[in-house]
Amino acid sequence: MASSNFIDYVKIYCKSGAGGAGSSHFLRDKHSALGGPDGGNGGHGGHIMLKGNTQLWTLLHLKYRKHVLGTDGQNGSPARRTGSDGEDEILEVPLGTIAKDAETGEVLMEITQEGQMEILVPGGLGGLGNENFKSSTNQAPQYAQPGQPAQDRIIVLELKVLADVGLVGFPNAGKSTLLSVVSAAKPEIADYPFTTLVPNLGVVQYRDYKSFIMADIPGIIEGAAEGKGLGTRFLRHIERNSILLFMVPADSKDIAKDYEILLGELQKYNPELLHKKRILAVSKSDMLDDELEEAMKKECPKGIPVIFISSVTGKNLQPLKDLIWKAINSQ
Repeated sequence: MASSNFIDYVKIYCKSGAGGAGSSHFLRDKHSALGGPDGGNGGHGGHIMLKGNTQLWTLLHLKYRKHVLGTDGQNGSPARRTGSDGEDEILEVPLGTIAKDAETGEVLMEITQEGQMEILVPGGLGGLGNENFKSSTNQAPQYAQPGQPAQDRIIVLELKVLADVGLVGFPNAGKSTLLSVVSAAKPEIADYPFTTLVPNLGVVQYRDYKSFIMADIPGIIEGAAEGKGLGTRFLRHIERNSILLFMVPADSKDIAKDYEILLGELQKYNPELLHKKRILAVSKSDMLDDELEEAMKKECPKGIPVIFISSVTGKNLQPLKDLIWKAINSQ
């Protein structure tokens, strides 16, 4: 099932590699019985790193990887030979992934670009060999630095879907149907609540070979910000959308009230979401005649673009795309 493949939260124990110790050694050969210090430096311990990959859309590949360990740097050697560096452990993640410290909740980094590389847990520095400590007053240093120890921490990786427009609405508002009609995405569609259990992404083709990405977010119910229904698990995906397309079906008893409930849930979850551009689409409007549609327009919320659409008949889908494109690209 698709729902079992969408993983947007994993917790991993990460431990970097320790730095190798510097060498304390003096040159001894048939030409120099009492040569100077020639101890090499220790190698750097391996980092634990994150790398952005546009080919990934879930954290499924990390679900069962509970321990990630970097390798240690090698010790320095005589003849000023530096020890080998430890191998970095690189975790590839989808764009929109954030890393948090599991104990403090501190956000450590965000991966938002293809190929972006960030050090999650740094490896220990290698120690300096005794050759580095010789001076005019100390020509035979007997000491070298130890390598820095490894670091470890428990990391939480969370995925927030990156999309140009996010669909916001109650269950059965027609979000999945719209996505299936305007893009090549094939979300599960049925006439019961919570058909959509994971975010679905689709590329919507626009005029002149332009396109934008639309995300179908699982339906919101009143009280979602407090954990009811599917709770806040998927509300975080809305944070990464450029604009929000609210969808309320034409058979709603009160379109304006439903819109305010949806808006209120977003505000309780994160007030900054209210700063995003918003469009209201009244779905399933093929059941309305012109007279009833005009009457309903007067009851719709003010201060927001409103458009009546039907995914079944294709009514106003191109004007909807025009509205979305304008909102995405407006300053």
